Amino acid sequence: MTPAGRTNQLLYQAELLLGLSPDDDDEHAEARRRALEEGALATLELALDSLLREVTEHARLEHHDWRQLLGGDEAVAELTQLRALAEVPESWLARLLTRLEALHGVEGAARREAASGLIAVSAGEPLARELAGCLKAFKALLPALRETSQEW
Repeated sequence: MTPAGRTNQLLYQAELLLGLSPDDDDEHAEARRRALEEGALATLELALDSLLREVTEHARLEHHDWRQLLGGDEAVAELTQLRALAEVPESWLARLLTRLEALHGVEGAARREAASGLIAVSAGEPLARELAGCLKAFKALLPALRETSQEW
């Protein structure tokens, strides 16, 4: 499989996970929903790593972890573009990176829904919807990143 093929495969798998919904309404439905959301998020993390590997192949970097590359100072055009995007708090990449940090934390990234008898304060849009938006924007940016990378 090519690096681009692997990135595409991971994005497709994340999309499939986000499209699933726990139909059963039993005591495990909430846990299944959170598992699907966190599974999709973990798959998006793999896709981000895959994309970074794909668009930096020409630079022959030693590592491809998103934390190292987006936090580093390698002078690669695609990384510079992604770093700038990550610095915009409302961008899809900044939101995705925030969710990835939460995923690796003790609390996890999936939000618990309030019990039906409690008054709940909205914590924003559901994680699955937020991730679907990130995924859509990720896929929209892919051709431009790949084109720049292929020029090398």
